[in-house]
Amino acid sequence: MKIPQSPPSTKVLLDEIMSNSDPKKVIKLFSSGIKPTDNDGRYLHWEKLRYLEPPKGFSPEEYWLMTKTARKQIYKSLPFLNKFGNTFQYCITDSMLRDLHWLDQKCAGTVSTDQPIINSRLKDSYLVSSLIEESINSSQLEGASTTRNVAKEMLRQGRKPKNHSEKMIFNNYQAMRFISKNKKEKLTPEIIRELHRILIADTLEDDNKAGNYRDINDDIHIVDNTGTNVLHTPPNASELPDRMSIICQFANEKNEKNFLHPVIRAIILHFMIGYDHPFVDGNGRTARALFYWSMAQQEYWLMEFISISKIIKNAPVQYADAYLHVETDDNDLTYFIIHQLTTIKRGVESLFDYLRKKSIEIEDVEKLLDSSRLRNLLNGRQLAVIKHAMKRPGAEYSIAGHCTAHNIARQTARTDLLALSDNFNLLRKFKSGNTFVFISPPDIRERLMAQ
Repeated sequence: MKIPQSPPSTKVLLDEIMSNSDPKKVIKLFSSGIKPTDNDGRYLHWEKLRYLEPPKGFSPEEYWLMTKTARKQIYKSLPFLNKFGNTFQYCITDSMLRDLHWLDQKCAGTVSTDQPIINSRLKDSYLVSSLIEESINSSQLEGASTTRNVAKEMLRQGRKPKNHSEKMIFNNYQAMRFISKNKKEKLTPEIIRELHRILIADTLEDDNKAGNYRDINDDIHIVDNTGTNVLHTPPNASELPDRMSIICQFANEKNEKNFLHPVIRAIILHFMIGYDHPFVDGNGRTARALFYWSMAQQEYWLMEFISISKIIKNAPVQYADAYLHVETDDNDLTYFIIHQLTTIKRGVESLFDYLRKKSIEIEDVEKLLDSSRLRNLLNGRQLAVIKHAMKRPGAEYSIAGHCTAHNIARQTARTDLLALSDNFNLLRKFKSGNTFVFISPPDIRERLMAQ
């Protein structure tokens, strides 16, 4: 990965045109109707735009100048400065408005849908599953190497992490639960530090760094995967208390006169934590967790069921490029906003695909129950266990794992599983220490049909 080529100075380009071009050329340029985006609606950085064929009669530099001129006319300033004292800004394009409208329809309010997550008995189960998914993917983005299956087993069974990677994932899961519980609270520097402490607990050489800003002795640089090229150096550590206060004010602001779309606010919060890099480690995880806090705080409830890190993990270079495009082009946050809108939209579409598949699976199990006396006897949690067990003969289930998977009390979990083994003979029960382990038998389908 390398830093994108910085665009040519629009001031220099304009001075050259005004001094060297004839008046007709100048008039042609400024009456060209060039927009902030290309003809396909793309908001392109100079790194890509310079290779495209410009409008007839224009050079690539002239095309860039007029594109930037159009953007500057609709720039909106933000209350943040970069490390050189320059203001961050952004645009709203037609394609962004379209995506924001789509997200408003899908993720907020009480829009009806045929997806089973709405008013479902399994809603808590879906939520726990999504928290686990985001925890795993967000940690893997930062270097955790544990496989998804091992990580999911650890979190669902409630066992202690065995190594550094598992600890990262465990911490991320605890942080996502912290976000879910505190989504109604206003953001404060104390919440940011507590969130970081949870994310980073027992994973640093110096435990005192957990929940504390980096200091002047911490030489922090973001480098590429070779470890040799510096991509970003964050602002001075001495500025962090003030910068975090400004971030919190921005996150909590509800100014109707200067309306900022809630999704854009959450995305900008994500960016600024990553840009300021307030901690020695765990900044990416903190930034993504605070994005979730902002979306939940602003009642985009469906986002609790979506893993943006899963989408980012599939294209990490594009994620990094979105940051770099902002830094190399006038602190223009539009690049990062567009990237994240695309990421969120893909996450929502992925969730809906998953729920459609789950609906089919539930229907298949319910068809088997149609002729069974169990039809009205199994609750939604038990149905989920049976559905899972039918696909995985030999799978093990514990009371602790059932508690975690469905966010229920231990006694409720115990009652669920004992009923499936003792009352309905659908699971095998074995004693393990002071508790029971329940196993899916190879003939579970036949057992179900025999009821």
